[in-house]
Amino acid sequence: MTAAPGPVVLFGSGETSTTGRTVFDWLLRQLRPSPRIAILETPAGFQPNSGLVAQEIADFLEHRLRNYRPETHVVPARKKGTPLSPDEAAVVAPLCQAEVVFLGPGSPTYAVNQLRDSLAWQYVREHHLRGGAVVFASAAAIAAGFQALPVYEIYKVGADLHWQPGLDFFRLYGLSLTVVPHWDNREGGDKLDTSHCFMGRGRFEQLAAMLPGDTLCVGIDEHTVLVMEPVAGTGHVRGKGAITLLQQGRCEVLTTGTDFPLDKLGAFRLPVIAEPAARELTSRWNEGASPAPAMPAEVAEWVAAREQARRSRDWAAADALRQRIVQHGWQVRDTGAGPEVTPLPVKGDGAEGRASALVETDA
Repeated sequence: MTAAPGPVVLFGSGETSTTGRTVFDWLLRQLRPSPRIAILETPAGFQPNSGLVAQEIADFLEHRLRNYRPETHVVPARKKGTPLSPDEAAVVAPLCQAEVVFLGPGSPTYAVNQLRDSLAWQYVREHHLRGGAVVFASAAAIAAGFQALPVYEIYKVGADLHWQPGLDFFRLYGLSLTVVPHWDNREGGDKLDTSHCFMGRGRFEQLAAMLPGDTLCVGIDEHTVLVMEPVAGTGHVRGKGAITLLQQGRCEVLTTGTDFPLDKLGAFRLPVIAEPAARELTSRWNEGASPAPAMPAEVAEWVAAREQARRSRDWAAADALRQRIVQHGWQVRDTGAGPEVTPLPVKGDGAEGRASALVETDA
């Protein structure tokens, strides 16, 4: 069967600006009342304030688009091998229930390393194939491409010019796209060329020459958005600037307001899913409408703090955190691969299950 995926939205920047409000207004207008929006924290998961970064997006959507009454869920899938892993089903469960999934600022290479082959990324792709919208902004837009620009490594650390393999999201459509936001950035003023996502024109020309010949580089200006509607086969440029298409020395600029067929980006086709796989996908997502309940962000924070206390052999603190987790309806089981966090079994009115878990200690 041919999949009927939802829209793909790529921000060059400005997801919480007037441009962002306009684009999200267009997107949410197509959805049911009180649409569910999952904000995946992973791209900024290495930052101590990654929860704040994601919450600012949630606050923007809730306040600036309150006429749609969106239900936002921050998904704190920060790092593999931790309680807040992109492979932890309880953490990423909101992705199964959302109409829109948003990934935004952070580090492109960190996002790729954490999401590649993860349960979270599997859910993002399946959500999209089932008709859900995906929104990639800034670092996430880079990470989603065939090749990912290591911005921090080159701009901040001074690494040699290179690309790293991206998540290759657009291969679903037969497209080899490498996305570069912040295309017309001017933060460096007259003293430093920070265009082309902080690379500058000269360095980016060298980087462009390193891309495979069949790969299209899509440069997106700041406060500019590329919207892809796969089922209709159309793309749209919205916002204040333009998008630039580069391939093997050829350059085409599409200004805001431009509508175009998606085959301008390559050999576009809709994904085809074999019937057995489609049945499995439908079954899994029908069940996934209520997989293990989503772990609240505060519970995930306590699990991470408990792990730190255990590593410091602060058993009293670890035990106190365990009890706090239990009191909020969750239980922790320590395994060789790390803690497993599951909803607390409830018997009768729930008192028996909670009482049995409360007697466990970390001492």
